[in-house]
Amino acid sequence: MTAADPVIPVGALAEPVERVGRGWTSALSLANGAIWVGWYGPLQILLASQAEDFAPGTGMSKETMLAWVTGAGAVVSLVANPLFGALSDRTTARRGRRTPWIVAGAAGGALSLLFLAGAGGVWTMTLGWCLVQLTLNAAFAAVTAAVPDRVPRLQRGSVGGWLGAAQILGVVGGTGLATVAGGTGGGYAACAVFTLVGVLPYVLHHSDLRLPLSARPPWSLRSFLTSFWLSPRRHPDLAWAWLTRFLINLSNALVLLYLLYYLRDRLLPHSRLRSSGGTPIVDPEQGVLILTAVNGVTLLATVVVGGVWSDRVGRRKPFVIWSGVLMAVATAALSGWQTWPGAIVAAAVLGVGFGVFTSVDFALMTDVLPKALDRGKDLGVINIANALPQVAAPALAAPIVTYLGGYRVLYLVAAVIGLAGAVLVGRIRGVD
Repeated sequence: MTAADPVIPVGALAEPVERVGRGWTSALSLANGAIWVGWYGPLQILLASQAEDFAPGTGMSKETMLAWVTGAGAVVSLVANPLFGALSDRTTARRGRRTPWIVAGAAGGALSLLFLAGAGGVWTMTLGWCLVQLTLNAAFAAVTAAVPDRVPRLQRGSVGGWLGAAQILGVVGGTGLATVAGGTGGGYAACAVFTLVGVLPYVLHHSDLRLPLSARPPWSLRSFLTSFWLSPRRHPDLAWAWLTRFLINLSNALVLLYLLYYLRDRLLPHSRLRSSGGTPIVDPEQGVLILTAVNGVTLLATVVVGGVWSDRVGRRKPFVIWSGVLMAVATAALSGWQTWPGAIVAAAVLGVGFGVFTSVDFALMTDVLPKALDRGKDLGVINIANALPQVAAPALAAPIVTYLGGYRVLYLVAAVIGLAGAVLVGRIRGVD
């Protein structure tokens, strides 16, 4: 749909039947990738570097400081995603339900990243990261809700695959920008620019479906607040789908959270890959970028293929189950094979599994949504399963690494959690 296309008000709540084109999918995917650049440049490199700078003299280790900062941001994300999804559901703007929130969220995210670049201590660092989470979740809630608004069910696997590919490119791109842009300030500035520019093709060239005033329910604060509770008894498939996504994302978050520290403190100091001077041939920041790139390449090789394949066979659950099992095996390898080659192999296998999971799980989630009027809000509640692991992962990881056996135990626990998520997909009854 382009800016010249007519707007059909009833289409905002109708089940879509017309397939979307490549231009729409590409523009929405780029917007999604831009949001992930804004998230993962900080998460992979910049926040860890700032925590290392700010920790001395505070009484906290760099691991603990990073855990507190990312945990606080994740709490904001838990609230922001469903809140902005619900607000976009009720938006009757001329530009549609989703576009105003994509614009406001991306612009606010860019400004928040620039604020974070100037952080002078743990408190401004925490405030900046919370603002990044608040604003970028507004944009992300609107981007994801656009898919069930516009994409028919049997195309959602392939569209979810392209969104997943953009997500991974955003992770790799954010990590790359943070690494090569020239210090912490330059990394934040580069991520901010890309986040803002990346949403423009979708915003400028593709109009949104408008919600007529007559279709918007009357305002009631009580009903608005109570709408965020989705009863597992009334919607069991949605509840099981949420739990499986949470567990697999928690496993993945446990792997990623301390990756920089794992390379710096455990793996690279004991690596046999050393220069003639005795130092490791890969420094920790380069190691994070290499592993992220390897993971991204294998993920890109499967994310679209997995989504298209699930559309063609009309089934979702087998793809989610086996991708989760594969990810659990790769995570367990990080526990038992703690070498640089082992890390590369694990990153590659994780990419294969997470690629299929990303696209097919997204399609699975849209298939179990209860009502068209609440797509944004319900997806926001589902997306809590993406944000909550950022709170739970630091709470689990910090004591495990510090007191309960270190990284070997951490990655073994992550593998068990991911395997549980894969097995529980079988409890979803309403989707093949």
